[in-house]
Amino acid sequence: MINKVINLQDSFLNQIRKENNLPVIIYLINGFQLRGVVRGFDNFTVIIENEGKQQLVYKHAISTITPLRPINANFHEKKDDTKIDKQ
Repeated sequence: MINKVINLQDSFLNQIRKENNLPVIIYLINGFQLRGVVRGFDNFTVIIENEGKQQLVYKHAISTITPLRPINANFHEKKDDTKIDKQ
């Protein structure tokens, strides 16, 4: 059986993206705050949208991402997208 490495960052961002119109606050390392909805991401960037405007933010500039309501934090999934039981 092969153990799949879970990429927590991608799982977190993907869950935020999938929960349509979930507002987030992105704190940058310079202290600036961006508010909006995550529309997409890749290895280096995150796209957020606020009031119809999109911004491309480089991940190296991000300190923290805070969703404004709780998300499903169960990021442990098998390759076939079924959840793994923690027993």
